[in-house]
Amino acid sequence: MSKVLFISILLEHDKVFAKVLIAQTLLDYICYSLQILSQNSMFISINQRITLYHYSLFILTYLLLVQLGSMASCKAAFLPDRDSLMNSDTLFRSKHVESPSVPQYALPKRWNQHHIDVKQTDSLFDYQKKNFLRAGIEWFSIQAIPASINYFIRKDPVSHISFKNFFSHLKLSAWTWDDNLFATNQMAHPYHGQFYFNSFRSNNYSFLQSTAATVAGSYIWETAGETEPPSINDIINTSFGGTILGEMTHRLSHHILSRPSLTKGQRNKKELLAMLINPINGLNRLLDGRWGDKVKGVVVDSSLVHTEVELGLRRFDAKEHDILNKGKNDIYARIKLIYTNNDLDKKKPFDDFFLNLELGSDDSSIVNAVNVYASLYGNRILSNLTGRHRGIVSAHFDFLRNEAFYYGSQSINYNVFSNFNIGSRTKLTTILGGGPVVLAAVPDPYLHFGESRTYDYGPGADVRASATLSTLNRFKFGVDYRGGYFVTISGNKSHHFLHTASTSASMRIWKNFGVNLYSGYFRLEGRYQDHNNVNKDYPFVRIALAYNSEY
Repeated sequence: MSKVLFISILLEHDKVFAKVLIAQTLLDYICYSLQILSQNSMFISINQRITLYHYSLFILTYLLLVQLGSMASCKAAFLPDRDSLMNSDTLFRSKHVESPSVPQYALPKRWNQHHIDVKQTDSLFDYQKKNFLRAGIEWFSIQAIPASINYFIRKDPVSHISFKNFFSHLKLSAWTWDDNLFATNQMAHPYHGQFYFNSFRSNNYSFLQSTAATVAGSYIWETAGETEPPSINDIINTSFGGTILGEMTHRLSHHILSRPSLTKGQRNKKELLAMLINPINGLNRLLDGRWGDKVKGVVVDSSLVHTEVELGLRRFDAKEHDILNKGKNDIYARIKLIYTNNDLDKKKPFDDFFLNLELGSDDSSIVNAVNVYASLYGNRILSNLTGRHRGIVSAHFDFLRNEAFYYGSQSINYNVFSNFNIGSRTKLTTILGGGPVVLAAVPDPYLHFGESRTYDYGPGADVRASATLSTLNRFKFGVDYRGGYFVTISGNKSHHFLHTASTSASMRIWKNFGVNLYSGYFRLEGRYQDHNNVNKDYPFVRIALAYNSEY
């Protein structure tokens, strides 16, 4: 935090030196993240952590190669006197645009009250030429950094791959299921995949092209990165999860950078925040000389981000089935983020997405939940019925970990979103959806697969339903249910049922502050062919102070 503050101050006085320091910090962050991902566990002891100064020579070489790649591309990569996102004067040259000295939209506003006057069908503007050389260098570096750490520093025998290993891995019969820890497979691999994705996405490639780069990156790592057989679950988790996390971070960073900045200080704060969300995009902006450029004119961006931050208490019971008398208390924090282009009837990939991140201090882990929903395609349906209805195909990434059980999955759903106006001040929103689960990881108390895997893998199906009633711009009530069914294909012969149900009530008490109340129930049922059945329950209640903002 102190380093970020120092950079912010330095940017006001010595921009060149500050950008060098930012580049060093950014590369340290990427290297350290990939160092962690190169381990078999997300949780590394202090004695195992390796100083980043060992990578000085590699970083210097990397910067030279990337800079050469940047210079080899079209001159359009360097845009003096304008920001990386197009302004309205550029987009609408056929229209005469007045340029008053002090336009209304330039008047100082609160951080969460920037209203954009001009609407456009997307918040991202691919006006630069694609930079394949730089994208390729960055993509390769995401492979090379962890491979080099494993080979030269950790001296891990698994990294000593030969041509014989590589060619044997190209056979379909070589693919198998690995034995890594749950957090490694379900969180670390998707996080690694988002670096593959953004190495191309941040160089102006499309969503589908960047998705292909993510799949290719995972495939190369599985076949040529280690002596172990290529892993089926790794390529699914890295490709599917990496694409979802990658496009989400890409959109959020661009949304932040597209907001008007009245001063250099405001602009630098946005750049730092966007860089933390999407490090590769921040690196590319530094290399292009666009980092810190002040926005001029009305920035065209149709997206809106609604954020709710909670801090509160929760009571739960994972063992005694008596939450009132024998439950445990815990402090938790939660962030809910909704990104939307709500005025659009037709939805493209990630025009809308939802993020839920829950942190706590119970005995399971610090991260208790990561849930991402993202629209892939959508359109207006049922136009002859009362209300407003949309049919949306969505991708889902789910990670749950509490004291009762843990669960991870990637799935595709078809959903019907419906909105109804009840009077002038009351609205009802309902969601009904379901679809295939591509791959789910479900705990198995009888399984000891390899060195560290204690969970089954398999596909399945799920259903989701919810209803939310909001009234008087102050009160909100909701109910939510999700059910899932999974069949094990790697692990003990079994099938599993997942049920999650919750109710919520919210009240705005003053300006953007409110109080949220929740009650709910998680239940995981395991049905085993050769063992006794196992049921895991996790009832909970929560109360929290919440702060809402729109940006």
